[in-house]
Amino acid sequence: MELKEIQNLIKFVAKSGASEVKLEMDDIKITIKTGTEGDSRGGETTILQQVPVAAAMPQAPAAPAAAPAPAAPAAAETPQSDDSKYVTIKSPIIGTFYRKPSPDKPSFVEVGKSISEGDVLCVIEAMKLFNEIESEISGKIVKILVDDSSPVEFDQPLFLVDPS
Repeated sequence: MELKEIQNLIKFVAKSGASEVKLEMDDIKITIKTGTEGDSRGGETTILQQVPVAAAMPQAPAAPAAAPAPAAPAAAETPQSDDSKYVTIKSPIIGTFYRKPSPDKPSFVEVGKSISEGDVLCVIEAMKLFNEIESEISGKIVKILVDDSSPVEFDQPLFLVDPS
């Protein structure tokens, strides 16, 4: 099962209102729990268990990785109506948005900063893995649409970029 399929499944379960879903396939077991009673976080919990075949999916490390892991680049999508000249960069995954590589480091980008294709814009933590989100376009950051350390959904707008 591909990571994108798992992300879509998590998104579907969260929207469906189901409190728990279990899926067992030949090589993987997935349990998704959302907003269960007594859960003080009110968020979602996803448990992946791998059956003996170890090649399907790596296990998440117990502690955050020292260096961010590479990820799929963010999708540059259709501009919003008010900001028709700007390009919206959206989240390619569900997770927690971070503007800095670590708490003691400066932010990857600030409003007004010029960026080039391939520049790291932020990090999104998903299942204890830190994924660098890279720009697919060159331009200037006009607006940062998400607060640091906030949860983000798949396809949620993160940045507005002026490509001119």
